[in-house]
Amino acid sequence: MPKDPPGGRRAVAIWSIGVAVYFVAVIFRTSLGVAGLDAADRFHVGSSALASFSLLQLLVYAGMQIPVGLMVDRLGTKKVLTLGAVLFTAGQLGFALSPSYGMALAARALLGCGDAMTFISVLRLGTRWFPARRGPLMAQLAGLVGMAGNLVSTLVLAPVLHGVGWVPAFAGSAVAGLVVLVPLVLFLRDHPEGHAAPPVARGAGGGFVRRQIADSWKEPGTRLGLWVHFTTQFPAMVFLLLWGLPFLVEAQGLSRTTAGGLLTLVVASNMALGLVYGQIIGRRQSARIPLALGTVGLTALLWASVVLYPGDRAPMGLLVTLCLVLGMCGPGSMIGFDFARPANPAERQGTASGITNMGGFIASMTTLLVVGVLLDATDDDYRIAFSSVFVLELLGVTQILRLRGRALSRERERLLTAAPLSGAAAAALPTAVRAAQRQARR
Repeated sequence: MPKDPPGGRRAVAIWSIGVAVYFVAVIFRTSLGVAGLDAADRFHVGSSALASFSLLQLLVYAGMQIPVGLMVDRLGTKKVLTLGAVLFTAGQLGFALSPSYGMALAARALLGCGDAMTFISVLRLGTRWFPARRGPLMAQLAGLVGMAGNLVSTLVLAPVLHGVGWVPAFAGSAVAGLVVLVPLVLFLRDHPEGHAAPPVARGAGGGFVRRQIADSWKEPGTRLGLWVHFTTQFPAMVFLLLWGLPFLVEAQGLSRTTAGGLLTLVVASNMALGLVYGQIIGRRQSARIPLALGTVGLTALLWASVVLYPGDRAPMGLLVTLCLVLGMCGPGSMIGFDFARPANPAERQGTASGITNMGGFIASMTTLLVVGVLLDATDDDYRIAFSSVFVLELLGVTQILRLRGRALSRERERLLTAAPLSGAAAAALPTAVRAAQRQARR
């Protein structure tokens, strides 16, 4: 095993370049969330067609997760991040200039492809430049910076869009992609000198790819991670990416300014709670399942309270509470990686992370489409359309309960009998299990 990287100021500087790329990717990804009504007017489309923008973008994102994990292992972080930045910048610029719905749809697909290359690359960058014990913290901080990108979409892009118009706002935002591309090309390095990762063993043809995927999927911890990510992430994603603003404006009668403020509240809550979740799990990993299920339960409760409120419009206090609770979804989804990480050796971390990261985005794109179809079919009845969220939450909770015993048992068994673990896997171990492992060796 290579020694742990030393961290330090240079590591922070290099990591910051990668996180800046992810920050811009999230701005571009979530930009449609504040422009949904404008996009419908510009391209003359209904709710289901509008949902297709985010649906296709997320479909491409989810479909790219495993290939990206393999690309990062084979090509290195810098090459994958550079390609991603080029693609999502071209997609954002294309979306700004598209004269038709079809061309705009293609631009969002291109953006989704570039966006898909960022998060796993940044996770990998953190493990290459920082000691293993800081891996979970760096992952949480990366997610925190990503949510800050969402905040920029709400606070900056929305007023710019309504002030200067579609083309100047989206084309101007595309410049940010070029800004982060320059330091990425000039300064980013995959790892410190003397700390290169062991080469990944490669099989002939597609055999290596199939083995990586199959071996990762066999681990119950990987599957549990996927379902935790699936169940926790998508309500907030659906709300922020597309349907939150139309719901608050059309169904709840709020102004765009007030609705934008509530979307901002979701992001701010996410950022604050991310630090809390990270501290809790870092100190006591037995809290993983209770935190995940608690996040789902509280989200479902508040979602039902708003959607099924007996009056025509929910009171502002209830809407504010819903937005605060939706902020739990992002930190909750990161728990999925804390199950996949110790379940897989270092050479499968990229693939396992890709499988896990697919979960929430599959749930999000499914719900985005279903909500759009139901709104068109019910003459914009948000009560019916938004109730579809409960179906996917029930499915996800069922799978979490089914897999949790097997995954945790397998994790304990491996830690008690296997040789000392390396890097990211060792950093993810519960303190009590590490102690049991040391005792077993004595």
